[in-house]
Amino acid sequence: MSETLLVFVALLAAKTAAQCLLEFLNRRHVRALAGSPPAPLAGLVDADTYDKSVRYTLAGSRFSTANDVYGALVLGAVVLTGFLPWLFRALANLVGAQGAWGFSFVLLALLWVLGLTEWPWDWAHQFKLEERFGFNKSTQGLWWGDKLKGMAVVLLIGWPILALILWIASALPLWWLWAWVALTLVQLLILVLYPRLILPLFNKLTPLPDGELKTALLSLADRTGFRASTIQVIDGSRRSGHSNAFFTGFGRFRRIVLFDTLIQQLSVRELEAVLAHEIGHYRKGHVPRMIAVSSLSSLVAFAVIAWLAGAPWFLQGFGFAAQDALPAAFAIFLLCAGVVTYWFTPIANFWSRRNEYEADAFAKAALGSPASLIDGLRKLHTANLSNLTPHPLYSFFHYSHPTLAERTAALELAQDECF
Repeated sequence: MSETLLVFVALLAAKTAAQCLLEFLNRRHVRALAGSPPAPLAGLVDADTYDKSVRYTLAGSRFSTANDVYGALVLGAVVLTGFLPWLFRALANLVGAQGAWGFSFVLLALLWVLGLTEWPWDWAHQFKLEERFGFNKSTQGLWWGDKLKGMAVVLLIGWPILALILWIASALPLWWLWAWVALTLVQLLILVLYPRLILPLFNKLTPLPDGELKTALLSLADRTGFRASTIQVIDGSRRSGHSNAFFTGFGRFRRIVLFDTLIQQLSVRELEAVLAHEIGHYRKGHVPRMIAVSSLSSLVAFAVIAWLAGAPWFLQGFGFAAQDALPAAFAIFLLCAGVVTYWFTPIANFWSRRNEYEADAFAKAALGSPASLIDGLRKLHTANLSNLTPHPLYSFFHYSHPTLAERTAALELAQDECF
């Protein structure tokens, strides 16, 4: 085994061990606090719901551990047996890959083939775990249709993008810089087109009907200086009992999207609070900063791929030939980069949690009181059976949002602000 593969194995083993350890610590912590809600949560959730959330958390944790181990074994087998370069070359020969279009299709096909190994786990999560706790609303036909439509969307959008990047790499000096510029422009375009062309392929979106809710939300948007082209309702209940709210697009293309399950679960005042929180993300500049960080990450990724493509020790270590340098470096990076990027997860989540606190404080100021947001968060955590007592290290590593107890305490202490 080459030194390159030894390093890869060590990184893969370390990541998998960390994942299993964190899940173990979290399960043990949740079990220790099972039975009745701890004091900070006593007034926020009833005993029956708390018990069900404990059982859902434990079941989900066991499922995640099994899936993590399985994924590590599959990735390790693909890399260590030489299957990855063999499959790459087999696909290239099958489609007669030449030039940017040919090799970009090979990369997509490679990801599709290896991605199929996760489909049984996705199916089990939807129709076993989620079904067991009453969240699954999907059908077999809908689930399989989503998978096939997802592959088609990747083909129609991902193929030209990858082809453009590979063409730039073959035609321009400092290709990784120009590829980053091109990808950034494409991503901004997709942000505009996604709600109009892609999202409707999977979900039905309808305008929010006139009435008390629409009037209240539009009034809130006016008070907070937020403009959106429309407020829409998405049929999330076709697939899941979980709920959410989000914005799509940017600038004058912004749209407010509410899950139909969210509207069913919250009062008008609580929905105002949820929307105020989301508006807070925009008014605090979180969204453009997030886009900037994502773009910077892409620049770093392209620079790393360019460096690895010129490193014979790297390509030969994974069993690839020199003539496949750039597409091979892309293939290895797309499949294996997670063993390194995993360790940056706490940094991203720490930043995200800070943003959530700021958006909560904005919502409190917009509504003049934290009561509606606290009530809404309590209902959402109850409806989604969220883990209310995660292990501190687990939440530090994995949670992009503070826990219910943390958000409630911060809201009660937060100072009012002007907007």
